[in-house]
Amino acid sequence: MNTIALFISRAVVQGIPLVYGSTGEIITEKAGHLNLGIPGVMYVGAVSGVIGSFFYEKNNPGALNPFLAIIIPLICSLFGSLVMSLIYAFLTVTLRANQNVTGLALTTFGVGFGNFFGGSLATIYGSGGSLALRRTSIIFKTALPFASKLGNFGTIFFSYSFLAYLAIIIAILAQVFLTKTRAGLNLRAVGESPATADAAGINVTKYKYLAIIIGGMIAGLGGLYFTMDYTSGVWSNGGFGDRGWLAIALVIFAIWNPDIGILGSILFGGLYVIYIFIPGLSRSSQELIMMLPYVVTLIVLVITSMRKKRENQPPASLGLSYFREER
Repeated sequence: MNTIALFISRAVVQGIPLVYGSTGEIITEKAGHLNLGIPGVMYVGAVSGVIGSFFYEKNNPGALNPFLAIIIPLICSLFGSLVMSLIYAFLTVTLRANQNVTGLALTTFGVGFGNFFGGSLATIYGSGGSLALRRTSIIFKTALPFASKLGNFGTIFFSYSFLAYLAIIIAILAQVFLTKTRAGLNLRAVGESPATADAAGINVTKYKYLAIIIGGMIAGLGGLYFTMDYTSGVWSNGGFGDRGWLAIALVIFAIWNPDIGILGSILFGGLYVIYIFIPGLSRSSQELIMMLPYVVTLIVLVITSMRKKRENQPPASLGLSYFREER
């Protein structure tokens, strides 16, 4: 039972960055924009938080103020994600650039940006090619104090940091927003048919900008969580891996529903780490098992395509630029 509880706990911790990334991408795609720049946005969100945390720790050799230790990297992460999202929004909404090419360019830029600044800090101030911000990480990783007293139940449900619970709350609120509010329905209308939404008096440009920016900032928090919680404040170039792409793939698995994305993220997180709990696996077998999230996504994509239910399909205008003068 202890092993099962530990496995579920590891799956949740592994899945939280995917909750942030998939929720942000779902909101963006609901506006009709396929943002393949999400991996870059998450990368910049991570390194921006690292930069803010580094300078705060550097200027405070003594005990850190818990509030400032959290709020400074949090604001830096949100700001870095905001700038990246604004770049994407300006290019694809205002200039109507190709969304796929823009997103891929943004990911390339984001990874390069993170590796340059994060790598520079690690080279100058770190050791062994990595930078450790353990004092800040300890504050970020603080779990509920009674978790250890509840045994396996506490391990499964109460052993996480505030960013983990925030991810779940944001995903649930996003689902409620998209399905129960007027603004959410307007956003979905923009993603389905921007010309029709425009004719109905909905400000298409405003909704697209807000969806891209808010979605990007949510995704950026996934990068911050990964750095400050999952890796215990240690930054190393390339450490984020392919989690950004996995978050985009998860959107298909969740059929564009943030609440399903929560369960999907935990499932993907479990598939991502299950090889650790299977004894005697060779390295090649481990790599094959780590492919399971992508295999599951492909299977779901095939099934949803065959069923052809409208509610399981992406927004009709996804990936298409809107030219107002053509309506």
